[in-house]
Amino acid sequence: MTHAALGLVLAAAFVHATWNFLAKRAGGGAAFVWLFGVLSTAMYAPLAAAVVIWQRPHVGPIQIVFLAGTAVLHLAYFLALQAGYRAGDLSLVYPLARGTGPMLSTAAAILVLGERPTPVALAGTLLIGAGIFLLAAGPHALGRHGSGQPVAFAIVTGAIIAAYTLWDKHAVSALTIPPLLLDWCNNFGRVAFLTPLALRRREEVRALWRTHRSAALWIAALTPLAYLLVLTAMVRTPVSYVAPAREISILIGTVMGTRLLGEGDTTRRLIAAAAMVGGVSALALG
Repeated sequence: MTHAALGLVLAAAFVHATWNFLAKRAGGGAAFVWLFGVLSTAMYAPLAAAVVIWQRPHVGPIQIVFLAGTAVLHLAYFLALQAGYRAGDLSLVYPLARGTGPMLSTAAAILVLGERPTPVALAGTLLIGAGIFLLAAGPHALGRHGSGQPVAFAIVTGAIIAAYTLWDKHAVSALTIPPLLLDWCNNFGRVAFLTPLALRRREEVRALWRTHRSAALWIAALTPLAYLLVLTAMVRTPVSYVAPAREISILIGTVMGTRLLGEGDTTRRLIAAAAMVGGVSALALG
């Protein structure tokens, strides 16, 4: 992985952890997903239009299929993630979701796409996985929450992450769909799918706007930014490198949880963090 790609991925990790922290505090469901989707679509529309005008990307039938597919996958992702946050804590759902995704996407990239990470990079992937497991499944992690529902939502979210990572990798690299256009269409499609529900829940949407306006605006701005950084890195970098490296967001999210939400298990989290940092370093060397 080049230094430029690593820089993009690490920046994406910080942005990603930040919007997830805000989403957890807002505690909204499908109506909230629709709300920040509308805001995000509006914010990034001028940039998407500029990409279409200046780059003139080819959008044929196969590109349309992938644009629609990414909207469906990301809709499922946001709904599962928000359900997990409503059922459990950030410190449980976020690490499990983010940890399951790269492990599955790396395995799939090797088996399906034929990618072959170097031994050092593969060791880094495994080290990140070990750190994620220690962080999410330590001796007190599951028992403290007392329910398997948030764990189930987190694992489903992780599986969706693996699916959309491979799907979108093919879209930006093989089909040459510009990352910004792909992400904007994803937001637009998600809004379109959820609009009938939002119309039925007008009062809920209004209440969310009154109480969580600031969070919705920040999430609307940061969510596409985080993924655009990752998609840009994936244009010339294998998924099996990008997917695990971006999971340093787990470390950032853990620090946010510890400092801002008063979560404990400091020793275990420091050990897990050290393992993930070592893994990212191995990916960079690989």
